[in-house]
Amino acid sequence: MLNEIKNIISNGENETIEFKQSFSKAVIETLVAFSNSKGGQVLIGVDNSGLIKGVSITEETVQKWINEIKQNTNPQVVPNADIYNIDKKQIVVLTAIEYPIKPVSYKDKYYKRVLNSNHKMSLTEVTNEHLRTINGSWDYYPDPNHNLEHISINKVEKYIKEYEIWNNTIVDYNAIEFLEKQEFLREAKLTYGAYILFAKELCIVSDIQIGRFKSPTKIIDSLSLDTDIFTELNEILAFIKKHLMVEFIITGNPQREERYDYPLEAIREIVINMLVHRDYRDSSGSVIKIYDDRIEFFNPGGLFGGLTLEELLKFKYKPKARNKMLSKAFKLIGNVEKYGSGIKRIFTICKEYGIIEPKIIIKENDFEVVLYKQKLNEDIIDNLNVTDNVTDNVTDNVTDNVTDNRLKKIIELINKNNTISTIELSKFINVSKRTILRDIDKLKNQNIIRRIGNEKTGHWQIINNE
Repeated sequence: MLNEIKNIISNGENETIEFKQSFSKAVIETLVAFSNSKGGQVLIGVDNSGLIKGVSITEETVQKWINEIKQNTNPQVVPNADIYNIDKKQIVVLTAIEYPIKPVSYKDKYYKRVLNSNHKMSLTEVTNEHLRTINGSWDYYPDPNHNLEHISINKVEKYIKEYEIWNNTIVDYNAIEFLEKQEFLREAKLTYGAYILFAKELCIVSDIQIGRFKSPTKIIDSLSLDTDIFTELNEILAFIKKHLMVEFIITGNPQREERYDYPLEAIREIVINMLVHRDYRDSSGSVIKIYDDRIEFFNPGGLFGGLTLEELLKFKYKPKARNKMLSKAFKLIGNVEKYGSGIKRIFTICKEYGIIEPKIIIKENDFEVVLYKQKLNEDIIDNLNVTDNVTDNVTDNVTDNVTDNRLKKIIELINKNNTISTIELSKFINVSKRTILRDIDKLKNQNIIRRIGNEKTGHWQIINNE
């Protein structure tokens, strides 16, 4: 064991090891941080560089330290204490295990271990740690501010119908009994989750702001929502779809296929993840911003359950739901296929659709997804049947309606920005630059538009808006 201690000292401080020259309140803070993390050891009598200084102790010294630790921690931390003689110097090793009921505090302050240092836990982290320890989640707790009068039974009954269809079953009991059986009601009391799912009218904790922006400061359309999250899902998707551009693709089938500049399935998956995994205890609301080249989805509530961004992007992690009831409610009607698979599905959908992968931005208590309309390389677009060859064939030989629709979009975009380039036009309309150049020539030949100046510094002039 002595050799093991020597090896520990030689390897230096880390996530589970800390050196202290003497006993102090910093030792107790570290033991609390270890208790709230993976456990660890404090070596007293060793300086920060790993040099053994030794510590002077008597028979009563270590017991006095342990008593002080017990008296100032809640729940009480009682570390194991071992004394070692190294190079004729004594050191004391205090060992704390990961505490089963978290979080542990020192004088009403909470600490966690991050790498080789202690960090004071925020109120959100303290709450999450407690809920995780008791295997519960916030949305299962009774809502002291609302009761059954604040939810819509009609909305519950509508949900039951979707539940019956998805599960191929018949619910032969009333709405209240259904809520009780699914634990949306607990001990006859409305839970936070049930209120958010079925709120009758205003639900201020679920507020969402959506805007269509032409620039970071110029907004041309907006929508504010503060109702139940099932209604919000439909309203959000309708608003976003209204502001997407669409082209018609000829696939050989009798009807033309619509192709939006973003995959609707990915947008739906992102919005569902926002609604299900949002931290509704945070006073800030969710925000969606639609720009010409991207859509930004901002949500209160960072990664949950100790998950890191690196683990998330590798798609290899054990899913942990911040709001277990909300996750369950969406899954019961088929809106969530599999717990923890949402991010992977979003990336897969974008790749198959032929656009670049989304960007995920994580801050302490914020989660943001940015969805871009920019396409992948032409080889991938070929596989989606929207290559130059297909587009050219459609333009030249198949239907004038498709071309007319595209020409109208070009005029609309030039109206909004008369310096727009042909490359930007091709990105907005989701066709090749070659096709855009052909369309531009048609508009010029029809005396509808003309170019003033060169490609880099000139601008477009619309001669005939008709």
